[in-house]
Amino acid sequence: MTAPTLKISEIFYSLQGETSRTGLPTVFVRLTGCPLRCVWCDTAYSFSGGTLMSLPAILAEVARHPTKRVCVSGGEPLAQKNCLPLLTALCDAGCDVSLETSGALDVSGVDPRVSKIVDLKAPGSGEVERNLWSNLQYLTPHDELKLVLADRADYDWAVAQLRQHGLIGRCPILMAPVQGSLEPGTLADWILADGLPVRLQVQLHKLLWGNMRGK
Repeated sequence: MTAPTLKISEIFYSLQGETSRTGLPTVFVRLTGCPLRCVWCDTAYSFSGGTLMSLPAILAEVARHPTKRVCVSGGEPLAQKNCLPLLTALCDAGCDVSLETSGALDVSGVDPRVSKIVDLKAPGSGEVERNLWSNLQYLTPHDELKLVLADRADYDWAVAQLRQHGLIGRCPILMAPVQGSLEPGTLADWILADGLPVRLQVQLHKLLWGNMRGK
């Protein structure tokens, strides 16, 4: 039987810059391709190109690095059908696996051992209509919901969704400001004023290395 293959944009070892795993050494497996075009996207280079790699080759490359913590991202990793067997294979190899997904594609088939980091696209992204709302039912305390916000309108929209869909308490919730559009301190003030039980996150990797690729 031929091993599954995936188009890989890059595989690299760095510190996790986002989510509750911020600061932890992590191997990143970035898949090529994304059906969305968020206006603030900072990984547009992953939309095309990349290298076709077999599943065993990907696992071997991941194993070269001194950590079992792996983040599969993109682009939109679930746009490749072989993302699901990749996630399962990484779990079977004893890795602590997280998946960063736009929230626009079905997450129901993701291996339950994987921590799903699911975006909820706010209006400022230009892709709010792409949210697959049925994904919310698959969120567990093991997963995280991320909202990237460009302005006060995005923030108010996000708060309304959290309340309307009963998301507070379902899983950890992350709010992040769009770099260059919303000051982190301003978002922090809004969160504190509303007493929201959410985590403010900034992109640690950008504080450390700027917008350098592979970091």
